[in-house]
Amino acid sequence: MQRSFHFAFGILCVLSLSNNSALGTIPRPRGVAISKTSLYPPGEHFVCLNGLKTINYLQINDDFCDCSDGSDEPGTSACPDGKFHCTNAGFRPKNIPSSRVNDGICDCCDASDEYGIPDSKCVNTCLELGKEERQLKKSREELAKRGIALKAELSSKGKTMRDERDVRLAELQNRKQEADNIRIEKENIKKRAEGVENEALQVYKEIQENEKQEKTQQHAYDNTNEATDTFIKFDSNQDGFIEIAELQSRASFDKDRNGEVSEEEARLFLDEKDRVDIDHFISICWSRIKPYLMLDAGLFKPPQFDAEEVDDQHQQETDTDPSYIEPSHADEHEDEGEAGYDPEEEEEEEGEETGEGAAEEVTTSAPNYDPETQKIIDEANAARNELSEAERQLREIEQEIREIEEQINKDYGASDEFASLEGQCFAYEDREYVYKLCPFDRASQQPKSGGSETRLGSWDRWSGSEYKYSHMLYSNGASCWNGPQRSAVIQLECGLEHKVTGVSEPNRCEYHYVFETPAACENPNNSSDDDMHDEL
Repeated sequence: MQRSFHFAFGILCVLSLSNNSALGTIPRPRGVAISKTSLYPPGEHFVCLNGLKTINYLQINDDFCDCSDGSDEPGTSACPDGKFHCTNAGFRPKNIPSSRVNDGICDCCDASDEYGIPDSKCVNTCLELGKEERQLKKSREELAKRGIALKAELSSKGKTMRDERDVRLAELQNRKQEADNIRIEKENIKKRAEGVENEALQVYKEIQENEKQEKTQQHAYDNTNEATDTFIKFDSNQDGFIEIAELQSRASFDKDRNGEVSEEEARLFLDEKDRVDIDHFISICWSRIKPYLMLDAGLFKPPQFDAEEVDDQHQQETDTDPSYIEPSHADEHEDEGEAGYDPEEEEEEEGEETGEGAAEEVTTSAPNYDPETQKIIDEANAARNELSEAERQLREIEQEIREIEEQINKDYGASDEFASLEGQCFAYEDREYVYKLCPFDRASQQPKSGGSETRLGSWDRWSGSEYKYSHMLYSNGASCWNGPQRSAVIQLECGLEHKVTGVSEPNRCEYHYVFETPAACENPNNSSDDDMHDEL
């Protein structure tokens, strides 16, 4: 009984094939696209499109699924995997799942999917939608037409820039060769001038070395004499030795400033011995004793806690006493009392300067060169300066060559249409941030409330999938907190001016810009015309 009902329903459906037969065209079942009409030829039998089964032609659209691929029910919801074709005359045709047929919801603009519901409120809106789309398409075509004209100008400008770079590169390469030749020449002049200079200065170097040695010897001699005089002065019993008791009588060696020189303190100055002879005193003990004697004599004047008083005192001493000797380490120590200043620490820092007769560094003044030698020195200095200048000029030329070669090798589009964008930056503001796009350089973000700029990415490459120049990728931006490095994808759209029209963050630390520019304008894609039809 059920099958008989479906059979009868199928007769009605087949009879309701479009009124195509009346119009003299090949009839097709409901829900079949015009392009697939040949797959449903009228006759006694129908072969399922997968070829696995043959059924009576009247079983097509009988609301009973006979074919496993659902091809026998294109106009009903009987088959779970079936497809229903919306003709949508006057607009764009489309396919919907057959489960949506007669479900009370208008999926086709021509209302053909709800044919079985008498009280359906679906109306045919295809003509209105088609009119709107044709108007929109016309606007896009007009925009593309104007944009392509601007794009041609950008391409012409880009090619001109490329030609100028080629000319500049050739010029710089010639200049580089000339600059390198000049550098080699200046280097040779410098070598010759320095050779003459070294010969002329050798005499003065020997004189300076001799003077230094003489001063060193004289200083050592004076230091030894001073140590000898001190030894004689301290050797109160004139037995040729300085003993602990003889140092205990000297308040200078009261290290802890408790009013007496203990045996331990005296022994420290005598190299932990009970007594020393003059040779041991000069070679070992004198370097320990001398700083304390200088401190006692006022040659070491540790700084006071009041810096202003110290500065005033120092200024008065230097202004009023021509014989005042500047203490070489007075500003490096605390007060010797409570702060525990210890000249022996000074001795350790001085190293050999306070040992073996060398209490001060021996220096020599710069010699006064005779006019001829001074002239040779001046010529060598001039040669060194000229070489430095030649090297600087060569570096600048090489740097500019690298920059131009980088620009020449950069992909600025199929016809260099994007070349003029380099060096420009475009901003976009939302409620919180100011976004910036500098093509072929960087993308960045900065809070409107203030703060530093965050790099969202640096120019990486073109990243369009279907069309290479439809998207830009900026990668290796600043790292997100506890996350990846930031990156940005720039979607390029046709526009009559260069501007960023939107920025979003679809994924964490991944940003999406929309950038309009005439350089992105292309001829209208005619592939959609196949979908537009006027089947009336």
